Amino acid sequence: MFTGLIQTTARLLSRNSGGGSGKLCLKPEKPFDKLEFGESIAVNGCCLTLEKEKADGALEFHTLGETLSRTNLGAVPVGGRVNLERAMQLGARLGGHIVTGHIDTTAEFIGTRKVGGDIEYRVALPEELKPFMAAKGSIAIDGVSLTLVDIADDSFSVHLIPVTLQETALGDRKPGDRVNLEADLLGKYVQRQLSCFLSENKTSNINMDILHKAGW
Repeated sequence: MFTGLIQTTARLLSRNSGGGSGKLCLKPEKPFDKLEFGESIAVNGCCLTLEKEKADGALEFHTLGETLSRTNLGAVPVGGRVNLERAMQLGARLGGHIVTGHIDTTAEFIGTRKVGGDIEYRVALPEELKPFMAAKGSIAIDGVSLTLVDIADDSFSVHLIPVTLQETALGDRKPGDRVNLEADLLGKYVQRQLSCFLSENKTSNINMDILHKAGW
């Protein structure tokens, strides 16, 4: 499990693929202390298993074919930056929100604009994530824990403070780039429970459209 608070960024040194899977080699900009073989690290919000820490500090991860096809890790250019976060520890402060590291989908980054002292960051809204989107709710973009501000029919926005742009790879994204999205875990369970309840109570006049319009 993760918090969505990025600890450092890394440069992609190489990506080798074969037989549908591959290996990513990344060089963190700030070294991690006492890494352990097999530990989980979120790379752009995607939970990967550390296979090797090289003498120069580079980290090597095995990646499944599904990971490369369902996330943006297969499209990050060599030399591009990605966000890194080690798995959370029990007893530590949970400053972000609960992030599993299992990417729901990717979406197109639309662009930014200045809103007061903040930067509005707008992303296309995939149809399958609409049931989990609520104003002031949570969304993880490339592993960064953020608060939803505006939700339109085909897009949504979050606001970034300057330090988020400086200390994560979100500032590197250009319009048209794909970003990884993970919706709020609690929202997924609520949606699943309501779907099961409604399917078992077919005589009810409540449906998912009514609940969605009511803010669920």
